[in-house]
Amino acid sequence: MRTLIREHRKELGLTQEELAERVGVTRQTIIALEKGRYSPSLILAHRIARALGREHIEDIFILDEDGAK
Repeated sequence: MRTLIREHRKELGLTQEELAERVGVTRQTIIALEKGRYSPSLILAHRIARALGREHIEDIFILDEDGAK
């Protein structure tokens, strides 16, 4: 799974720490998500999308063609 977290976060001028605080996770979790090393729960994906001003998780998280991580 690819994510656009970094791009949307930077567009809003947020640091990793600020985004982490908004969604209730650690900065390390945001780092892992941005690097594609961690797949979030559905609830966390929604929190991140909302924190980044998006209504749909599909705006942030993109499944690979084969559906793999």
